Amino acid sequence: MTWIAIGTIADIPRRGARCVATPQGKIAVFRTADDRVFAMDDHCPHKGGPLSQGIVHGAAVTCPLHNWVISLETGEALGADEGSVRTIPVRIEGERLFIALEALASKAA
Repeated sequence: MTWIAIGTIADIPRRGARCVATPQGKIAVFRTADDRVFAMDDHCPHKGGPLSQGIVHGAAVTCPLHNWVISLETGEALGADEGSVRTIPVRIEGERLFIALEALASKAA
């Protein structure tokens, strides 16, 4: 698997997110309170809201538009809502963060 460097874990506040622009679209990169890092497409499956602007709680993010809750681990909508977001593998080496290039290319295919 080929990995793209996207910054360091310190670039993302705890319980926050940053957005990474790629040729295939925006990727939201999240950091939980216990320093786990997840990445997924930066749009809610409901109405396309910017998940990177949502509230991170536990291993989930709440969309800022209509309060849909999305699992950071699976990309699946939680509760009564249905839908999913493509997740992107993340690798951490020391403080540096990487996302999988192949996962980004799969969107274009």
